Order: sequence, then structure tokens, then C-alpha cells
Amino acid sequence: MINTLSFQIHGGGDHGGGPAEGLGDLLSVFDNISILGSGELISLLMPGIASLENIHPLLVHFPIALLSVFFAIDLIGSLANKPQWRSVASVFLYLGTIAALFTVIAGHVAADTVPHAGNVHEIMEKHEDLGMAILSLSTALSAWRLKHKGLFQGYVNVVFLTLSALLCVLIALGADLGGLMVYQYGVAVKAVPVLESAHDHHHEVEHQQAELPIVEPNQEPKFAEPQTAEPQATEHHHEHKHSHQDGHAGHDHSH
Repeated sequence: MINTLSFQIHGGGDHGGGPAEGLGDLLSVFDNISILGSGELISLLMPGIASLENIHPLLVHFPIALLSVFFAIDLIGSLANKPQWRSVASVFLYLGTIAALFTVIAGHVAADTVPHAGNVHEIMEKHEDLGMAILSLSTALSAWRLKHKGLFQGYVNVVFLTLSALLCVLIALGADLGGLMVYQYGVAVKAVPVLESAHDHHHEVEHQQAELPIVEPNQEPKFAEPQTAEPQATEHHHEHKHSHQDGHAGHDHSH
């Protein structure tokens, strides 16, 4: 029994493993973490956040998600006449408004600290204006919701849902401009070095495509698709016709 218990704890002989070895590895990780400083610890656990020049890209996802979920739940709750659902939607609205406040503050800090070219400045200003509009509208909806305790009826409810839909449109437009600055103009994006292995892989693919089998006359293509085989056959027919005409011309001349 002791041997069986030892086998289950320490693993299977030469194969290693088992809970004991896993616990040892875990303790080794904690031991290595304990000797790291706070900055090194953040870089180890969250390298993406550690490489950020500002926290605006980190915060921007929260108001987008929270306010979008608010509108979806509130709309469904209104259509299905579920007051409890609308109460849950109110929580998402309040949290989304708070997240929008911190996101806008971080965005203004980022605009003053992140270097950008002149062609991006106008886009950035529109992005800031949309951020302020989102914060203002979400704050107004939150205040309206708190005042009436979420009990909207008739045309008042229609107006509220319309403004909530407008809020989502503004969020989509602001996110689009933010993505444009990052992915089109590379604002606050560090250049990624091109690895030699990645280049070789791409070159190898092109090399393999260049070595596709050539279709001979009166020979069916083995691997080529119909769209690929047709241009090859046409090209060959053109060359054959040309050579035939040249031979014919040469015959007339000699005669």
C-alpha cells in the first residue's frame, strides 16, 4: 500500500510527473516571483500592459462592452415587458458611464503625450469629440434613469431607447476612428521586427507556387484547378499558333 501511494504521489518512475513534482514546480515559480521587483513582476505577468505608453487602450474596452450590453438588455427588457431586466440594464449603464469617464481622461492624456503626424491630428480630435459625446450622453441617461428609477412608459420610453441607440452609434464611430489611427497610421504602435524564419516561410510558399507542374500539349493537368489550367492551355495554344504561322511564312519565302 505504501508503494502504491508513493507511486501515485511521485509519479511513474522514470516518466516523472505526479502531484509532488507539480507542487515543486509551483513552489519554484513562487520563489522566482518573490525575488522580482514590482516592475519586473508586472512585465512577467502582463507584458502587454507593461509595454503600453498609456492606459487608454486598456480602459477603452470597458465602456464599449458595458454600454453595449446595457442597450441590448434594456431593449429586450422593454419589448418583453421585463422590469427586472431593465433594472439589470441600469447597473451596466452606471458602470459604463464611470468607465467612460476614466477612458476619456486617459484619452486626453494620451493625445498630449503620444507622438502623431499632422494627418492623424484631425482624426484624433474627432475621436476625442466622440468620446466626450459618449460620456455626456451616458451621463445624461444615467441621471435620467436615476431620477425616474428606470420606470419609463409610452413615448418617454421611446425617446430613452432612441437616445440609447444613438449612444451605441457614437460608440461604434469612436471605435472606428480609434482603430483607424492604430491600424492605418500606427499611432502608439512600436515597429515589430521581421523574423528571418517568417520571411523564409513566405519565400518557400512562393517558391512552391513557382514550381507547379507545367501542362504539356495534349496532357491533362494533374494538380491544377480549371481556372489555373485554362490560362496555361490558352498560352500554349497561342505559342503553337505563332510558331505555325512563322513556319508557314518561312515556307512561302523559300518557295
